[in-house]
Amino acid sequence: MTLTNKLSKKPTYLALYGIIFSFLTYSSMYAFRKPFAVATFEGVELAGMSIKVWFIIAQMVGYTLSKFIGIKVISEMKHSNRTFSILIMIGIAGLALIGFGFAPIPYKVVFLFLNGLPLGMVWGVVFSYLEGRKNTELMGAGLAVSFIFSSGFVKSIGMYIMLNWGVSEYWMPFVTAALFIPLLVISASMLNKLPPPSKEDISQRTQRTSMTRKERMAFFKQFSMGLILLIAVYILLTAFRDLRDNFAAEIWAQLGYSDSPELFTLTEVPISLGVLVLVGLVMLIKNNMKAFMVNHLMILVGALTVGISTLLFTNQLMSPVLWMVLSGFGLYLGYVPFNAILFERLIATFKYASNIGFAMYLADSFGYLGSVGVMLFKDFAKKDVSWLNFFISGSFVLGAAGVLLTFGSGI
Repeated sequence: MTLTNKLSKKPTYLALYGIIFSFLTYSSMYAFRKPFAVATFEGVELAGMSIKVWFIIAQMVGYTLSKFIGIKVISEMKHSNRTFSILIMIGIAGLALIGFGFAPIPYKVVFLFLNGLPLGMVWGVVFSYLEGRKNTELMGAGLAVSFIFSSGFVKSIGMYIMLNWGVSEYWMPFVTAALFIPLLVISASMLNKLPPPSKEDISQRTQRTSMTRKERMAFFKQFSMGLILLIAVYILLTAFRDLRDNFAAEIWAQLGYSDSPELFTLTEVPISLGVLVLVGLVMLIKNNMKAFMVNHLMILVGALTVGISTLLFTNQLMSPVLWMVLSGFGLYLGYVPFNAILFERLIATFKYASNIGFAMYLADSFGYLGSVGVMLFKDFAKKDVSWLNFFISGSFVLGAAGVLLTFGSGI
């Protein structure tokens, strides 16, 4: 009996298997995307703007473009050759990191754009293995936790490599990524052995199919009011997440923790575990509409947590470390449902034959476009504002607007 057949007969093992290998596959992708953000590239500018901001915007533009391409590619993707697709996309990003190491400063910007261009579609391929199952929440939460844990983990490795191996800021991203190549190949190959959704899965969660352009337009027209409000919330969450993620080194330094690389990982562990438990528990709610509304509630509570914890911190009623943990927890309590279960339950509630890829990539494309806009706004309109103070302002915006938009979507 093959491994695929064995897993199809053991739902608990299948869920655990899906969590482990989706988590490892996507975590490996993060090693190709995020390590460069831990470097500060102090004192280097291009056309009057910090080179690090150029790098972040270039990669983000590539990643955003990838999301727009993914609206079509991921929603239409067939299930054959998914492992090959994952390895090719991440392999192209790895080659771009070699170019980033070799190229002179202006061209490094181009190579980080090329690095981000294929990576934005990896999530859709990985999640296509997990959607449409009665255990999708649990597996999706496990995958989503990789966003939280892996970003900090690969940054800790990247900083360790620079501090202890003598690797420059420009070669550190490739060296970090290279360490994850064996894990990537193994985990992506193992993920491909997951069996398709069972008849019971399909009866509970609706058939998942590829979507033509006409079908995508009909889906959007059907749910446009709620989708527009949800996408607005997601733009706020994505911009805030990228701000926290890309400038964590600067924020921690301004809080007085510049020589503590372990904080990038240690603060994310309780966030990862807390979000994993809460999102995973939604699996226990069998009624799809109730679960859909609980998703809204989690997003709303997440936005409130970000705003209230920041209010306490700014009034010196909370320590910097606890504030970073709680604001991160609130952020991901709102962010993870979008990437794991919100659209899963939307499709199941209304029994609409479709796939998560379309709705998620629609949200993601505008989310990252908004994030690029926030980066540009910071560097041109708020250049004299520190990253810490800008992050605090963003916390209050997310706390207020996130609650109102989510409430509107629920209605």
